This record gives sequence, C-alpha cells and structure tokens, in this order.
Amino acid sequence: MTMVGEMAGRVLAIDPGAVRIGVAVSNTAQTMAFPRPVVLAGSDALQRLVAMVDEEEVVAVVIGLPRTLTGGEGASAAMARGLADELRAALEHRAVAVELVDERFTTVQASAALRAAGSSAKQQKGAIDSAAAAVLLQSVLDGRTP
Repeated sequence: MTMVGEMAGRVLAIDPGAVRIGVAVSNTAQTMAFPRPVVLAGSDALQRLVAMVDEEEVVAVVIGLPRTLTGGEGASAAMARGLADELRAALEHRAVAVELVDERFTTVQASAALRAAGSSAKQQKGAIDSAAAAVLLQSVLDGRTP
C-alpha cells in the first residue's frame, strides 16, 4: 500500500495537531527516522512543510491519520485529510507522493520511549509530536503499521 521504498530518497512524516505539527525525516536509505523540530500550526505551516520537503530533498510524505480504536474517524482525522489535500496541491509540480497512514498508538509509543529516556511529562510537551512522527515513520520504513 505504501509508496515508501519505491523511490530513493528521504521520506517526511507528519503528525498533525491543532497546535503543533510533529515532523520526522528518514535517511536517504529509508532505514532510520529522525525527529525534527515541530512546526507550529497556523497560517504559514503549509509553507514551512513545503520548504522542508525542498530542503530535505523529500521524495514521499506520510501523514498520520488518527483513527479511533474501532477504526472510525473524527475531527482530527478530518484535519489530517485536509492537510494531506493541501500538501498534495502545494506539491503538485514536484514528484512527491503524499499518503495517509494509520497512526493509532504512535503518541503512546513516543511518550513511553521519551519516559524511558528520562523525560518527564513536562519535558515531553515540546518533543512528543515529532517523536510520534518518528515512531510513525520508523513503522512505515520497517514495513509495518504502528
């Protein structure tokens, strides 16, 4: 289902949020995910993501699609779908695929990893979104869903 691995180059993962957008990027071999600083949601967020695609020479983008435990979709999923549509339109003249990927449990996994590394809940606030994007991306790179 995923286009990751079909083209050589970096993959960008996005964990969309109403306040912060978590981002992570792979190495060019598409074997490891690295968190990047969050992008603040707002009027210039789309332009910042497009700039990141260009700067990192990204060939594919995966956007986390938050689903409920039963597989349903709510307001957050609608926001992720809207971001995917906007990003596809902004990247239409580039050879960059944009795909939505189920992101259930990525934030839980990222929080557990940060806690295991010694981060308190307060310290996690700024890092959790991009850590979740890295968990999502690493799962995609490993060929499994998170």
